[in-house]
Amino acid sequence: MEWTDDGIVISVRRHGESSAVVELMTREHGRHLGLVRGAMSKRQAPFVQPGNVMRAVWRARLESQLGLYSLEGLTVRTDLMIRVPHAAYGMSHMASLLHLLAERDPHPGLYEVLAAILDAIEDAESAGVLLARFELAMLAELGFGLELDACAATGGRNDLVFVSPRTGRAVSESAGAPYAERLLPLPSFLIGGPVPPPEEDLAAAYALTGYFLTRRIFEPRGQRLPDARESFLRALKREAAQASRKRGSRQ
Repeated sequence: MEWTDDGIVISVRRHGESSAVVELMTREHGRHLGLVRGAMSKRQAPFVQPGNVMRAVWRARLESQLGLYSLEGLTVRTDLMIRVPHAAYGMSHMASLLHLLAERDPHPGLYEVLAAILDAIEDAESAGVLLARFELAMLAELGFGLELDACAATGGRNDLVFVSPRTGRAVSESAGAPYAERLLPLPSFLIGGPVPPPEEDLAAAYALTGYFLTRRIFEPRGQRLPDARESFLRALKREAAQASRKRGSRQ
């Protein structure tokens, strides 16, 4: 058996002295593993790193086998992941979520979302917005998508400012006002509002997605949210504070 596809490296696990089991999020073949001989060599190691886009050829005698990868680097972000802390943490967090997908189950739309995020991940403002949206996309891919396009109580599509923690459906300001303390805030940028959002809206977005990831995905598995998620958010705050100080020093 043999196929060729583009894939983004999401994990690398050493196998023996110089080889590695490499996990790719591929465009057409989903989350797929394969053995790469010599992956830990000086020549290949810089390319076989999380976040890099590869042209992959997978070969195996039987479809059920691990198989062998031949990889060619298309987009290399190794330097970026070393240089920009939030990018490395963000990639690690997204990889943790992707690991929840069934192996070899195609998710071409999710591959495109991941590729677009990585293209923009160096910019801290863009990364914060995009990873919040990625978490929403992952909830949907795992069968727990939130319904944020209409009010659960009235069916209206205007003034959607809350989300029900029980149903994951949006609630309008007028319908939700009497129950506001029991509802979750819905930041407007998650439903097409302006970006970049205020800092409090970004925090509210991660509170929202974190609530549903925890309750619907991780707690039923006896797990908790990935540590890389909190590290990513802390890195964004540090970089925002540094940028603010630089702007202040120039004034």
